[in-house]
Parts: sequence; structure tokens; C-alpha cells
Amino acid sequence: MKELQPVINELIEQSRDADKHKQEEELCLLKKVLEIYDQKVVAEVLRAVSGSDWTRETINRWVNGKLTNKRLVEVEIKMLKSLLPSPPAHYAQSRFRFVDLFAGIGGIRSGFEAIGGKCVFTSEWNEFAVRTYKANWYCDEDDHIFNSDIRDVTLSNQDDITEEQAYTHIDSSIPDHDVLLAGFPCQPFSLAGVSKKNSLGRKHGFECDTQGTLFFDVARIIMAKQPAVFVLENVKNLKSHDKGKTFRVIMDTLNELGYDVADADSMGADDPKVIDGKNFLPQHRERIVLVGFRRDLNLAEGFTLRDIVKEFPQRRPAVKDLLDTEVNDKYILTPKLWDYLYKYAKKHKEKGNGFGFGLVDTLDKSINCRTLSARYHKDGSEILIDRGWDMSIGEKEFNDPENMARRPRRLTPRECARLMGFEQPGKVTFRIPVSDTQAYRQFGNSVIVPVFAAVARLLDSRIARAVEIRKSKKLSNAS
Repeated sequence: MKELQPVINELIEQSRDADKHKQEEELCLLKKVLEIYDQKVVAEVLRAVSGSDWTRETINRWVNGKLTNKRLVEVEIKMLKSLLPSPPAHYAQSRFRFVDLFAGIGGIRSGFEAIGGKCVFTSEWNEFAVRTYKANWYCDEDDHIFNSDIRDVTLSNQDDITEEQAYTHIDSSIPDHDVLLAGFPCQPFSLAGVSKKNSLGRKHGFECDTQGTLFFDVARIIMAKQPAVFVLENVKNLKSHDKGKTFRVIMDTLNELGYDVADADSMGADDPKVIDGKNFLPQHRERIVLVGFRRDLNLAEGFTLRDIVKEFPQRRPAVKDLLDTEVNDKYILTPKLWDYLYKYAKKHKEKGNGFGFGLVDTLDKSINCRTLSARYHKDGSEILIDRGWDMSIGEKEFNDPENMARRPRRLTPRECARLMGFEQPGKVTFRIPVSDTQAYRQFGNSVIVPVFAAVARLLDSRIARAVEIRKSKKLSNAS
């Protein structure tokens, strides 16, 4: 027995090490889930699946190192893993690499992942949007970087940084990629904010023209990384913003960077760069889409966003198709709020103004909702679902009890997810780990997903060609 003691000791040590490693893995898994869901929710699902006495306090103590011997049972591990998104089916054989800037909750990413792309870098500063993004999109620990403030990458928040230092930092911080996606905010450009000291010696004009805006950060990244293709998204009003100056500076900058923008010369009422989501889902939502191709790769010839008509669905869902059959009463407007909205609309109608609520008749299959906005959580006025309110009775006796029982309701966050195209009618696939207020803000700030899925499909062959060129250059450089 004595001669076996070293073996016994070694096995005991190995067992302890393995146990410690497993415990660290479990804690790491828990922390990943807590980046998305709060401690109370996680405790509830763990209790439900295993019957153990999990509480928010227990989780908090374990995460903060005050519990050293806590372990998860197998069913709890499976439950936590199920709360995280799985990699797409094509992930191991991805066709191209892309980055997702000002990502929101991943509305643009969806379409490019669907055609075989792998997201290698995401940047989003809003902590609640990050939770929703991580709940729905796979972020590989080994092949994906999640960034918060884009200025920490571009160093645009540091006045004493040279262009060369900024580009070197960008190049080392963001993985190489074929496609850049960005839904950047609309901001005015002003040279007044550029000091003489900062403007002297700038090699690139856009470094002066766009400084102080978040488009400046996009431009710096494009300059540093030189993606083959970019897709930029913004509100339709970008074209007229600041009397057209903002859009003009953007287009000049993209040209200076060496990119051909699809349909650049089209500026009229039929500008194909402005795409209305109503052709895909029953919501009037116009967005400007700038698709750029690196000039030296000769990818742009023959591409136009006018071809998006070929991607329109044969049958567009009606509003009614997107609605739940049973909805919590909390989404019905209170009598006080309905009274306010009703009188507000009536007052402005009498003045000849168009301000007021948007009451949606779900029996009309051709109807389009107004644009869902980030302020929807306040009163829901732009899209109200009609529950049988009788206008004629309302005009005679607004507080009629039977009519008041049929006052309209807001969309639920789940219905907003469908109206924006994050999930299909009748299905619950998109995870919403945040409050209703935050969810409304997120969907109101997002894009109509099938619009950008269509753009991705139009770009598919061009992206494939860009990848071929990249690989051939890599082979020629290696030989």
C-alpha cells in the first residue's frame, strides 16, 4: 500500500485540479449569462429547472467570490447554456468576415450572417442594447471582439494622437474583414470645432471635414482596414440634414477614401438609396442605404439598389398576422391617456395639422403602420391597435362605458419584434432580456431586418468575388 501512496496522491491532486477547473468553467458560464440577464431572472430559471434553492443573493455571493464551494448540477448547466445563442450552422465554414459598428440589437448583422458571413467585431455602447445583442447573436470568445465606445478604437477622443498612431491602433484593434456594416447616428459637420493645431498637417481631408462626429470614426476605420464592401445605414433625412451639407460631406469623404457608392448620382424622389420597409413588412419606414465598393477591386459595375424590387416578398404579412391573439391588459391605453391623445389629435385636426395618433385597423390587410420610433414607450401614439373603438360614439359621449372598454392598445415588444422583422409571425425566436421600455427603444432605433437581408443577397456575388481576390493576393504574396 505504501508504494501506491504517490499514485494515490497524484490522482487526488488531479481530481482536485479537475474539480477546480470545472468550477471555474461553471462560474465563467454563469457570468456570461449574467451579461444578458439579471441575477433575479437567472435564479428563477435555475430554481425552476432543478428545484434547488437558488436566489439572487446566492448568485451575487458566488460571482463576487464569497461562495467558494458552489457547484451547478448538469441540468442547470444545460439551462444556462440554452440561454446563450448557438453558432450559426455555417459558422465553421464561413464564406466571409464582417464587422458590425453601431450595432444596436443586430438588425443589419442578421442578413449578412444569413448569407454565410462571420461577425468578427461588434461595437455598441448602449448597455441594454448589448444585452439584447448578446442574447441573440453568437459571439465567439476566440474569434470575435465586443467593443463598447468606438472612440476607444479610433482614438478620436484623444487630441494628442497623430493620424499614424490612430490608424495603427485601429488596425491592431479590429480584425481584418471583407464587409463593414454601420448604422451611424446623423450629426452635423462643423469646421468650427477643428482647431488650427489639429487641422495642420492632416493627410486626409476628411480628418478635418468630419472631425467631432461619429461618421469620422467610421471613416477612420474604413481608411485603416480597407474593407472590400461597406453598408452604411441612416435615416432618410440624412440627405436634407443641415441643408444637404451633411450628406455632401459624407459622399465626398467616401469618394476620397477610394470607394464607389452605388447609385451615387441618383438624388431625386426615386432615389434607390432610400428604401421603404413597407415593401417587406406593413410599416412605413424609410432609410438611406449607402453601399460602397473599394474602387481598386472593380466590384461596383452593374450594381444598383433598384434591383431590390426583385427581393420583395410575394406575399407581405398584414398587421394582423404579426399580432398575438392574447395580450396582457397592461398594453391597453389607460382611459386618461386615451382621453389626452384623442383630444390632442382633435385639437390639431381642427387647426389643419396632421399631428395625432395612428389607429390601425387590423381588418385592412393593405394598411401600413406609421414608423415605429424610440419614443414608442411613452404613449404608443404612432401605432395604436384598434380594438373596436367607435368614433361616432366617441364624438357624442367619449366616456361611454361600452365604447371605453374597446379603447386601443399599444403593440407589445414581441409584436414590435415581428413588425421590425426580427422574428416571423407566430414564432417566438428573438430573445428580449430587457424591460418593455428598453425593448421599445431598441426596436424603435433599429432597422427592418428583411430590408438588409435583401441588400445582403444582392451583394452576395460581389462579396464572393472580393473574397476570391483577397485569397488570390494572399497566395501570390506567399509564393
